Amino acid sequence: MEKIKIILVDDHSLVRGGIKSLIEKETFIKICGEADSGFQLFNLLEKELVNLVIMDIAMPEMSGIEVTKRLKEKYPDIKVLILSMYTDEEYILSAINSGASGYLPKNTTKQDLLLAIKTIMEGRDYYSNEVSEIMLNSYLTKAKRTQSEQKNGLDLLTKREKEILSLVVDGVGNQQIADSLFISVRTVESHKTHIMQKLEINSVAELVKFAIKNKITNIS
Repeated sequence: MEKIKIILVDDHSLVRGGIKSLIEKETFIKICGEADSGFQLFNLLEKELVNLVIMDIAMPEMSGIEVTKRLKEKYPDIKVLILSMYTDEEYILSAINSGASGYLPKNTTKQDLLLAIKTIMEGRDYYSNEVSEIMLNSYLTKAKRTQSEQKNGLDLLTKREKEILSLVVDGVGNQQIADSLFISVRTVESHKTHIMQKLEINSVAELVKFAIKNKITNIS
């Protein structure tokens, strides 16, 4: 049986070491490298292609979600398993939309991690029970949106866009927003553009009025 070639990506060496110690002795796994950032990952892939990348979300310069998107664009055959301390709906859905084949919390067990690796390499997606429940609750919540919310335009915005909208109208700068949400400034600017396009709003003043009216800001 050909071994599954894996690269571990996390900006904390202790975390990478912990993951490596859990799985490197498995006969069907070969750890081909470790990276502390997306840029280092792409440098490694220039030298050797792998089957699977196990990756964190919160990393410097490029988040794991952004890295996943770029990775799938350049190397569509490489699978991505997100292993993160963040289990918020927004992170999970963003990771999936970026092309990740699986999502596990960092407190996962060795058995669950190995099962995720095997399942993903068989061509199927894998999510822990906790993550699956969050995804289900997200679906049910969206299904129960009120008619009034649908009319005022809030249903057009994602949870992340509402979060960014609230921060923008509260006067938080792009860099601060990017740092607090572990995304790039470019991503923040892209979200702001999408928000204004969806709401058909052309100025920050109009955004403030919209946010106050719909109670998604602390400004009063």
